[in-house]
Amino acid sequence: MSDGREARAPSLSINGAVATIRLHRPAVHNRIEPGDLVALAEILDTIGADRAVRAVILTASGRSFSSGFHIGELKPGEGTDESSFGRLADRLEALRQPTICAMNGGVYGGSTDLALACDFRIGVTGMAMFMPAARLGLHYYPSGLGRYVSRLGLNAAKRLFLTAEKLEAEELLRIGFLTELVPPDVLEARASALAAALCANAPLAVQGMKAALNGIARGNMDAEAVAATIRQVRDSQDLQEGKAAWAEKRAPVFTGR
Repeated sequence: MSDGREARAPSLSINGAVATIRLHRPAVHNRIEPGDLVALAEILDTIGADRAVRAVILTASGRSFSSGFHIGELKPGEGTDESSFGRLADRLEALRQPTICAMNGGVYGGSTDLALACDFRIGVTGMAMFMPAARLGLHYYPSGLGRYVSRLGLNAAKRLFLTAEKLEAEELLRIGFLTELVPPDVLEARASALAAALCANAPLAVQGMKAALNGIARGNMDAEAVAATIRQVRDSQDLQEGKAAWAEKRAPVFTGR
């Protein structure tokens, strides 16, 4: 576990088919520095190119998940959809593999959008979140606004952005910001179990349906791309293996081909 003296850039570890990204600035609530954006982009490149990785966990050290981007480092032009933070969240959402945000504590500001860019969001009892953009006089970037609306609905998005109200864990679960809420001492085990369940399914089908569902949520699904993926999955060895395993009442062994 990192402490303030060991603060460093985000790290990547890969164990079998699961990649784990970890934030390492607990003394400042895992605040994201400009250099961390570069490191995270490189990590996403590595994961995206690794066909053996089938699930990704994003988590952090210490008692907080992340306090968001270092406000003191905001430059002119930040807060638009061209911002480096916004581009990072977009890239996280577009990652082929299913993603799990395992929030070990509070989440604030831009890091709430990193969480929403993930496919699953597991939080811990006692955590809270808030979006302080209006309190800071900051206009949020459009892709982040879009994620809030598509994941939480317009009313919840307005509540969070326009009032800058802090919400506690149970309310975060109710509005859909969290997909699961667990005690802190079981967070790691639950994230690992969910990742294992994702890895056990056919990766071509999982990744194709993830892309299609996100496109539907954004209102820009590429019908031709989805049709091509359906044809690829229909002709795959994995489909044959899935059918055989179902008939033989055994667990399938998928290869991604």
